[in-house]
Amino acid sequence: MSARCVSLAFLGSVALATPCGPLAAGELRAGTAVVDVTDPGVEKVHDPSMAKVLLLEQEGRRGVLVTIDAVAIGGIGPIGDRFLANLRARLAREHAIPPEGVIVNASHCHAAVCADVADRVVAAVAAAKQRMVPVKAGTGTASEARISENRRVDLVDLSQADMRRAYAMPADDAIVATTPIDPQVGLLKLDSLDGSPLAVVYLFACHPIMNPPRRGTSADFPAVASRLIEEALGGGTVAFFVQGCGGDINPVRYKEVDRPADAEPLGSMLGGTVLTGLRTIDTSADAPLLIASELVQLPRGTDYEVRIELLEAERTALVEGLAPTNISFEQFLPVLVAQAVFPGDPGRSRQRTLHERALAADGPDETVEHDRLLAAEVAAYRNNIDAMERITRLNVNLTLLKSHLARRDAAAGAPLDAEIGGLRVGDFRLVTFPGELVSGVGLDVKQAAGHPTAFVAGYTNGYLHYLPTARQRANTGYAQEDCDCLVAPEWEQVFRDGAKRMFSTLNAE
Repeated sequence: MSARCVSLAFLGSVALATPCGPLAAGELRAGTAVVDVTDPGVEKVHDPSMAKVLLLEQEGRRGVLVTIDAVAIGGIGPIGDRFLANLRARLAREHAIPPEGVIVNASHCHAAVCADVADRVVAAVAAAKQRMVPVKAGTGTASEARISENRRVDLVDLSQADMRRAYAMPADDAIVATTPIDPQVGLLKLDSLDGSPLAVVYLFACHPIMNPPRRGTSADFPAVASRLIEEALGGGTVAFFVQGCGGDINPVRYKEVDRPADAEPLGSMLGGTVLTGLRTIDTSADAPLLIASELVQLPRGTDYEVRIELLEAERTALVEGLAPTNISFEQFLPVLVAQAVFPGDPGRSRQRTLHERALAADGPDETVEHDRLLAAEVAAYRNNIDAMERITRLNVNLTLLKSHLARRDAAAGAPLDAEIGGLRVGDFRLVTFPGELVSGVGLDVKQAAGHPTAFVAGYTNGYLHYLPTARQRANTGYAQEDCDCLVAPEWEQVFRDGAKRMFSTLNAE
């Protein structure tokens, strides 16, 4: 192979390229380390948060993949905005790893992480450096469709709604279709030269948010999957979960309330799928290493005021449309059930209805008029409940829109810097981006890459909130992906073009 490994920085339309050696399949070396980064001050721990380090080196090129059980790398959560820059500076100074050679992916679990996470990661890199050995690499894929679902649903009014524990689902008769998931599991296997497994990288798209907070801080289903993989392979193998394009993907049955939420079955299924996929992968010492990065600029959203005005107008209309009723919830619920079970005789047996009508043969039958009025009360009360649920959805997403309006104004509308990262190990090709990429974008970009082992990961080297498609962002149903969003619709083409360039760099032979 005779391409060049290039570190790229794009400023507007100007590309700065720095050669960093030939892309050749020299000896690939790797070392791993794992460190607990759970916040020691948290009251309850369901399972610990871990930072894992995969240090890679080939012919003077050195890079590191760090995965952290955290919600994000900066932006939100306990890891601050200066974390990545500070980590890169220290790794360059202490371990000769260039800044573009540092790739940090957050699993996006909502776990509590310690304040000194950077110190612990640096220490883990030092430990991995001491454990470097020659390795062989192999790449493959698996499919896991049982554990995830798209959180967005299509509605009869052509809008979309999302599934969150912050508000209710739309009524069943309002839902007309679900939206796709990405079941692919991307796999990278690293073996020592004697064939014993050293590390497994597996990439999958799904929010790891199944375990409820009442259980304590949790790394959720990826922790279960990684533990299963590591125990099955033995020998100190380290499993690295990389979050893919899971912006609109939930754990399956995320909204069900008829049983306690539990990430264990989901992680067990994912771990089993990974192990099955690994059995199909052969590793080879002919495995080139390439790491690259490119800085692009994304336009900020400019339509917050218009969307806020529309949302507030809808909320006002819903409030003004609340109807007065004579019944309370305690009265509404049993009557609603009675109407469903005895539609002709709500609240009474058929015998009772006929008896009262017989008694009223020579006078007015008040039961008919009573039933009509009560049915109207129940319908009005139910409409009020529907409005309340809709208002709750609007309130939550209105808060998100207002927060991003404030961020835009504080930044004076300046564009957002975003790093497109690239990692190639053998046939494993990974493009990364610092935001919550949605599944449709990830599927399209992988297909456009034209390689069966081309993968895309969000949540990497920064955090830019949700990155919805243009259609999602224009949604009048107001979902989280639409409203918890910093960018204008044009961000998508910027990323698609950048990902194409990055895959072209990674595909160099």
